[in-house]
Amino acid sequence: MEKNIPEFTVLPKHIGVIMDGNGRWAKQRNLPRYKGHIEGAKTFRKIGEFAAELGIKCMTFYAFSTENWKRPQEEVDAIMQLFREYLNEAEERKEENREKGICLRFIGDRRGIPEDILALMEHIENESRYETKIILNLAINYGGRHEITQGVKKIAQRVLDGELSPEDINEDTLSDSLYTSGIPDPDLIIRPSGEYRLSNFLTWQSAYSEFWFSDVLWPDFTEDDLCKALQDFEKRNRRFGGI
Repeated sequence: MEKNIPEFTVLPKHIGVIMDGNGRWAKQRNLPRYKGHIEGAKTFRKIGEFAAELGIKCMTFYAFSTENWKRPQEEVDAIMQLFREYLNEAEERKEENREKGICLRFIGDRRGIPEDILALMEHIENESRYETKIILNLAINYGGRHEITQGVKKIAQRVLDGELSPEDINEDTLSDSLYTSGIPDPDLIIRPSGEYRLSNFLTWQSAYSEFWFSDVLWPDFTEDDLCKALQDFEKRNRRFGGI
């Protein structure tokens, strides 16, 4: 039986998602926190595939921040193991992902991430780099301020090397130095779980993003919830500083 895919008058080209509420989801069920992350990973795959069917070209999912290393070591280890399992599963599903046109990318600071996970990330990126239906970015060891700082360092080095004049530095120069270079800024950022903050996610890129908040915890987030966000986005009047 074919799935009924809803249609929208306007779709965001790029959606950012802060996958929040995994720990609280587990706590509500008297489960260890890592169980919530397991369910959250399932939701990530489900929503990413549904977005591709809708015609959305790019989604960026906030999976692990630069601040998340401060969490209990047991939880950090469990999240890293979950990344391993997801990446191995993605390798097993590569033909299916290819048929669905899914390009998987990973953004963030790769320092500090276990070597075996890095190798899997690079392999998956290489395997899927030619797929064009949707780009799914997974932000791992990511922080918006850290990203900007690293980008400024790259620009400063180019100036020192004589490749770039300070007078020629503009907004595009900085955008091109970020992890998301070549990808349009997010039109819409979704945050479930009842929180109302950006949490250092796509700090530069979200300057003109629309925001949509929900009390639903991420593991419970469904295709219908995404459709509600898109229906709300259709009604927004995006003026970008104009009238």
